[in-house]
Amino acid sequence: MILIIEFVLLVLAVWAVMAGIVQYRRGVSFHQAALHAPLKLLFRISDREVDAARKADTPVIYAVWHQSGLDPATMLALLPDDTLHILDEASAKSPFLEPWRALARTIAFNAHHVFVSRRLVRRLRGNGRLAVYMPDDTEPDTKAFRLFRAVARIALKAEAHVVPVYMERRGFVPARHVRTLPPMTIEALIARSGREDMRASEALFGRMIEVRGAPAPTNET
Repeated sequence: MILIIEFVLLVLAVWAVMAGIVQYRRGVSFHQAALHAPLKLLFRISDREVDAARKADTPVIYAVWHQSGLDPATMLALLPDDTLHILDEASAKSPFLEPWRALARTIAFNAHHVFVSRRLVRRLRGNGRLAVYMPDDTEPDTKAFRLFRAVARIALKAEAHVVPVYMERRGFVPARHVRTLPPMTIEALIARSGREDMRASEALFGRMIEVRGAPAPTNET
């Protein structure tokens, strides 16, 4: 029994040390660090690029490629705790994500109401932060592409910066590397393209493809 107690205390001590290191390096709260530390160890997450994303000027939208439950868990633990995370229905109800959902405010994704809400634009204009999770589909159909149109409209109306985020898998024994790109407004993305006819949704989608390390598409899906 004593050995079991000693082992548990040792595990807790190691966990606390790891959390302290994460808190110091990433600048997150201890609560966030404590929940991120085991994920970082288990999935070998390289999260250094999140530092720049955290420092992005507000208003800002973090647009995250959503591959699995690991994406919202990681972002809830690493992004500023005043970020509003807009989750799909599965993530909003997942028992696995329940501890991480307590780290920041979350709302469930509703394609017909949430993303056309003026409250999201007002929140951003008040120097707010949003995290939206885009389905992991680089060739979305017309219905799936509506999400890009909606997010692009919000970014335009709020004059918000957009920071794309992608958790890349690397190696034979997969490690995760969180990739981000510098914040840019939709207007800046359109201007950079040199195309007068580029739509806002197309500019956003191209930027999201770019963070995956692939060439941006030339036409809207």
